[in-house]
Order: sequence, then C-alpha cells, then structure tokens
Amino acid sequence: MAEGRSDLARITLTVVFIGGLIAGAFWILQPFIGAFIWAVMIVVATWPILCRVQTVLWGRRGLAVAVMSLALLAILIVPLGIALRAIVTHADQIPGAATRLIDAQLPPPPAWLESVPLVGAKAAETWNEFTGQGTTQLAELLSPYVRVAVSWFVSRAGSLAMVLVNFVLIVVLSAILYSGGEAWAAWACRFGARLAGEQGERMVVLAGQAIRGVALGVVVTAIAQSLLGGLGLLVAGVPFASILTAIMFMLCIAQIGPIIVLIACTAWVWTHSGTGWGVMMAVWSLVTGVMDNFLRPYLIRQGADLPLLLIVSGVLGGLVAFGIVGIFVGPVILAVAFTLLDDWVGREPS
Repeated sequence: MAEGRSDLARITLTVVFIGGLIAGAFWILQPFIGAFIWAVMIVVATWPILCRVQTVLWGRRGLAVAVMSLALLAILIVPLGIALRAIVTHADQIPGAATRLIDAQLPPPPAWLESVPLVGAKAAETWNEFTGQGTTQLAELLSPYVRVAVSWFVSRAGSLAMVLVNFVLIVVLSAILYSGGEAWAAWACRFGARLAGEQGERMVVLAGQAIRGVALGVVVTAIAQSLLGGLGLLVAGVPFASILTAIMFMLCIAQIGPIIVLIACTAWVWTHSGTGWGVMMAVWSLVTGVMDNFLRPYLIRQGADLPLLLIVSGVLGGLVAFGIVGIFVGPVILAVAFTLLDDWVGREPS
C-alpha cells in the first residue's frame, strides 16, 4: 500500500515537473511565438523557390539562404517604410484631400443610362438624386475625425519600430529554418509519426500542402490584385496611390477585395478627369475586382490537393479567430481535421 502511494506521488511530481517545464518554456518563448509561426509559414510556402535559387547558385545553400533573406527583407520592410514615409510626409494634406473627395459632385448621368431596359430609369433617377445632394455638411462633419485619425496614426508611427523589429526577427528565423530545412521537416514527420503513426506523417504533409496552397492562392492573388489596381490608380493620377495600394493589399488578404477602394477612386477620376478616364477606370476596376474569382481557385489547386471550400473557409475563419496569421493557421487546422474525419468515415467498421 505504501509502495503504491509512493509510485503515485512520484508520477504526480513527474507530471507536475514536466508540465511546469513546458509552461515555463512557452512563457519564455512567448515573445517569439508569433514571429516563429510566420517564419514557418514563409519557409514552407517558399521552399520550392529556395531549391530553385540554390540550383542556380551552383548548389550552395548558404548563398541561396542569403538571397532569400535579402528578398524577404525587401518584401517585408521596404513597403512598410515607403507607406510610413508617405503618410508622415503628407499627413497635413490627407484631411484636405478627404474633404475634397467628399465634397466632389458626381457628373450628370450619361444619356444612355435611362435607355437601359428595366433598371435604366430608376438608375438615372438615383444618379440625379446623388448629383443634386450637397455634401458640404458631410465633409465638414467627417473632416475633423479624419484629421484626428491621421494625427493619432502619425503620433504613434514611432511605436511601429516594433513592427520592424518583428519583421527582422521573422527574417532571421526564416534564414535558420532555410539552412536546416530538411532536418526540420524530418523532425516534424517524426513528431507526427510519434503522435499518430503513419496518419501523423500524412497530417504533417497535408499541413505543408495547405500552407503552400494558401500562400499561392491568397497571397499571390492579393499581390496581383493590389499591384494591378495600384497601376490603374497611378496611370489615372489618383493621389496617394501608394497608400491606397497598401490598403487594397490588406483588404485582399482579409478576403474583402479591392473593389471598395477602386469604386471610390473611380468616382474621383470621373469627377476630376472627365468621362473618358472615368470609364477607363471603371473597366480597369471591374477587371481587377473579379480576377480573384478565377486566379485564386487555380492557384490553390496548384498548391494543395484539398477541397477549395475547405481552404477558403479556413482562411476566413482563421482570420477572424487568430488575426492575420490565421489565414495560414486556419486552413492547416481544417485540413488536419478533415483528413482525420475522412479517414474515420472511410475506415471499415470492426
């Protein structure tokens, strides 16, 4: 009896000790967990690119890691620096630009609009109502809030230095993972096998596929849409095109799309540059706004052999649950859960 109590006490102390070690390790590593997750996502998504760069550089891993690290620095830090510089430089002009945009009047509706079957008359009537309404009061109401918001952002621009520090940390961790990628992948497979045998290894592979599929489908589509939209803004002469392009990129990542920004810019172009430029901007906005419906599914299918609905649901749900990193974490969790459920459903009952 005494021996049984002694074994129970020893097991309890062992569990408490190991649990304390794990909790302490997580507490110590807590400041780096977010950066580490981002580094893992980036390395898994861009591993094929590293392999191609290494082949071009005579098979030298060190040179390939250096090139990839410099590329990540450029991608992460340069756009943020440009956006911050543009915001700080034009901070005093943004409220005035917002006021002018709100105060702008729509031109009269085109003659052909009323002749459109079914909806033409109503659309022309609505257009005339918006054209006739004055927006001076709305501009006066919103301008102070715009000015306060800009001042708040500029006053806290210095604290964004921590964002730069996190970006540098992500690049450093990515370089470490790039250097020993095969060893880290083998360790992850062994960990999965330790948890669930062959099925665990399969889950690790599926997690990598989900990350790569999201990187291809969501991130590349967001980059393509924002760059295409930004090019249209630049050609049309829209002010603050770089800031608006960054906003479009964030909206695309959040799965909202760039159409909100593009509609506002189309209205501005129409009122300031005439009907010709306005029509051109409207067509450009339409093409940019709908291209994700074709590009994203194609890219996701190229990167992951998983149902498209699963990936899209994981992106949206992960974004809501975990923030921006959830666009990668969400699909991974759903992919693993879907694999386990599919394996359980397909297994013969004993």
